[in-house]
Amino acid sequence: MTTRRPSATRTVRLLAATAVLGGLLATGTAAPALAAAPAAAFARTAPSAADQEAATVTVSGTGRASSAPDLAILSIGVEATRATAKEAMAAQSAAAKTLLDVLREQRIAERDVRTDSLSLAPVYTQNAQGESKVTGYQAGQAFSVKVRDIDRTGQVVGAVNEATRDAARINGVVFDVADPSALRARAREAAFRDAYDKATQHARLSGHRLGRLVSLSEGESVRPGSGAAGVAAEETGVPLAPGEIEEQVTVSAVFELL
Repeated sequence: MTTRRPSATRTVRLLAATAVLGGLLATGTAAPALAAAPAAAFARTAPSAADQEAATVTVSGTGRASSAPDLAILSIGVEATRATAKEAMAAQSAAAKTLLDVLREQRIAERDVRTDSLSLAPVYTQNAQGESKVTGYQAGQAFSVKVRDIDRTGQVVGAVNEATRDAARINGVVFDVADPSALRARAREAAFRDAYDKATQHARLSGHRLGRLVSLSEGESVRPGSGAAGVAAEETGVPLAPGEIEEQVTVSAVFELL
């Protein structure tokens, strides 16, 4: 009887197959793990940018607050016309000194009086032939005066006009508040409430809930109706109407929608 030994090549193949089968039997779960791998990879895929971006609503709000003024700012001055520039400046200087003396008598503090402009210009006259000729000079000085007791504003205007006579120039008056911070804070609160109420309504109408505040910006505050008015001063006391000062604030807000 003849016994055949397996060839070397066949022996190697059998050993390799046995090793692979033994590894599969030993682990038991290797095949299922390989089958589940694609599903696991799909589950770990990051959501798209559109899915991650939350819905938002952008609104603007306007708030107003008003109060009685406690400050009057007068725009007053003096002006003189003379034959020469030197004479015009001298007359203007004398009238300006009188004006400043009157303001001190009216208990206006030095810090509340400021020169806004000083001018000297030739005065031209046109003859029958259409030619212009210098016939004199006009000098003037304008002042900004703060009256902190606004009930005395008309009295101050009348006193200046009476003392400086024809040289007086009453250009106008503006009423204001000395410290607008409290008025602005009230207007800001009203502006934010307005923006919040609008955002809440938009959230409800779109079937959402209002989420966190994402951003908030404030525009420049304004004062509609500043109370400026021209004044004609003919009597010692000039009647004036201060009215009210109004501050207006606008904000822009972005909220999340949940």
